[in-house]
Amino acid sequence: MYWNPRIECMPVEELKKLQYRELKQLVYNLYSFNRFYHDRMVEQKVHPDDITCLADIRKLPFMYKQDLRDNYPDKLFTVPQNEIVRYHVSSGTTGKPTLVGYTQHDLDYWTEALARSFTSIGIGPGDVLQVSYGYGLFTGGLGAHYGGEAVGATVLPSSTGNTQRQVELIQDLGVTAIACTPSYLIHLGEVAAEMGVNIKNDTKLRKAVIGAEPWSESMRVKIKEELGIDAYDIYGTSEQAGPMFTECTEKNGLHVCGDIMYVEIIDPDSGEPLEEGEKGEMVVTMLQKEAMPMIRYRIKDVTYLMEGECACGRTSPRIGRISGRTDDMLIVRGINVFPSQIEYTLMRIPEVGQQYMIYVSREGALDEMTVQVEIRPEAFSDRVEDMQRLRAKIEAELKKYLNIYAKVELKAPGELPRFEGKAKRVVDTRVI
Repeated sequence: MYWNPRIECMPVEELKKLQYRELKQLVYNLYSFNRFYHDRMVEQKVHPDDITCLADIRKLPFMYKQDLRDNYPDKLFTVPQNEIVRYHVSSGTTGKPTLVGYTQHDLDYWTEALARSFTSIGIGPGDVLQVSYGYGLFTGGLGAHYGGEAVGATVLPSSTGNTQRQVELIQDLGVTAIACTPSYLIHLGEVAAEMGVNIKNDTKLRKAVIGAEPWSESMRVKIKEELGIDAYDIYGTSEQAGPMFTECTEKNGLHVCGDIMYVEIIDPDSGEPLEEGEKGEMVVTMLQKEAMPMIRYRIKDVTYLMEGECACGRTSPRIGRISGRTDDMLIVRGINVFPSQIEYTLMRIPEVGQQYMIYVSREGALDEMTVQVEIRPEAFSDRVEDMQRLRAKIEAELKKYLNIYAKVELKAPGELPRFEGKAKRVVDTRVI
């Protein structure tokens, strides 16, 4: 099923021609009417006339998060204030929050992207979609909300928190799909179990659209096994608009609306483009954005462009699961470690529960990494030797996948903190 078959199934060469036309117009407008982009292009010694094909996008300068901060609040806007219909502010997880403005057209294409995404995973009329992302300055809640309404689903704007009430609503209103962070979905399942509610057997909840924090294929399997829910990845940032792109029912990469956003993958050190299948830093150009356009914005998320077309029939570009960020990568004793690697390893161990924390410290001149792990109730034991064997097993698995030793501390079920918003699983106390 397609929401917009003309675009979603457009031949690749036609899509590239459309992208080039949109890019050419965008570059001309920004060079002519936006001081920031005009000056940046002059510094780069590039003129709109130099953009003669889609590949020439590489001639254009990069844009960085710091540019948003330096031009706060509205110096990057390209429309007058009376055309701004909404503001959103980023979560600020990597620094000072940044302000993003939207025209009505920006909200319309955002809704269009979510409508295509939700349709691709089978959410539509007859579904009750519970949106458990935060509403307000964060883009997650409202993005999923409008997308859900656009496809004809009944939307329940529950936001975050008050989890027992959310479990009750899932039962009472026959909720069939939920949009939230992976950590909150796990927390919700735990709270439901404490209430005597089995999500798999006692509710109609069968689909989850989860994002805003990295998660692994192993977690998808556990969510299916324990909650009976098909989990689909969703991706977006406040700078590009908000949550926009999901996997389809094939669960083989996230479909990017190519008429809305152009994606490049570059080597994060050299800035040179990488080929399909090569993992690197994602760079995005928002082809239709009016209020605050983005050309070659270095988003710092690590992924890759997937080769070939999806079996679902959509011809849109696809990116692989986000495996981390270039700026949240941990360097421990010279080894690069992404938190998502640790999660992937832990979720493959049957005795391990869903909750974990990562602590990085410096003892003298040496870095130390400690991973606290909750053990599943049926695997937890009062026998010291049993726990010692399990701890050694987990430490061995982490070393095998990370190429570095991490001390493991075993925690009883329910002992580690829960997160209703973005999970903050990494605590780095080093002075670097």
